[in-house]
Amino acid sequence: MSLTPHKIPAILPKLFPGLLWHIREEPVLKTIYLTFDDGPVPGPTEFVLEVLRAHSIPATFFCIGDNVRKHPDIFTRIITEGHAIGNHTFNHLKGWSTSNNDYLKNIRQCADEFVKQSGKSSNLFRPPYGRIRRQQIKLLDEYKIIMWDVLSLDYQPNQDTGKLLRGTINATRPGSIVVFHDSYKAELNLKFMLPNYIAHFLREGFQFKSLSFPEVDRVPNSKS
Repeated sequence: MSLTPHKIPAILPKLFPGLLWHIREEPVLKTIYLTFDDGPVPGPTEFVLEVLRAHSIPATFFCIGDNVRKHPDIFTRIITEGHAIGNHTFNHLKGWSTSNNDYLKNIRQCADEFVKQSGKSSNLFRPPYGRIRRQQIKLLDEYKIIMWDVLSLDYQPNQDTGKLLRGTINATRPGSIVVFHDSYKAELNLKFMLPNYIAHFLREGFQFKSLSFPEVDRVPNSKS
């Protein structure tokens, strides 16, 4: 089990092999998959979009449906600027403490909001807090469930941002799916960490891509 707080415990991908934790690729490709959870909201999401645009970097935004409802202009901007979107439930529900029926209903509500505001749908889903029941996984067979192998911990208050940045950098490897948060809770840490994280890996010759799985590849929870 990993002792680095920014890395997921090594046992989790083995326990849940049908979820996507990391993109398997040749190390020489040196690709990182940036993802952002919990937006869109004015301020943090707009900051992220500006940083990404400055470097021509695509990313994946796992959006809360209620935030999409409140801020459709920012949601539309995410799409028009070439980023991928994913479902993060309508109300940021924790699967472990939510009935299967209510969980699925909330996910569908988020999906409906995506279509209502942009005409776009997504087959990507990320469970809030990373907590989801096995039965819920089975019921979400139309989605590719995206987890992560690097957690920035940007949402933790009163932390040494330099230490958080170094931990996130050290945990990253080719093919990593990395989580930042475009939220008010993470905003202060995010504003320091994200530009410096990107700058570091660009200097190291890495590229950044968004997550995209075409309809033809929509295999229920297949191993990556």
